[in-house]
Amino acid sequence: MKQQFFKGLAKLNKKLLPSFTKKGVDLAKASKWQLALFAYRMWVTKNALD
Repeated sequence: MKQQFFKGLAKLNKKLLPSFTKKGVDLAKASKWQLALFAYRMWVTKNALD
């Protein structure tokens, strides 16, 4: 149940949120909101794969 929720959330994130890796954003120079969004997406992906 939990994994299905995160898989759906990951698909929604992929459609709605920007991808910083495709835009070539350097994470060392990223702003705080970009880092927070990146961390959120990584957290969702990690939980979707467990």
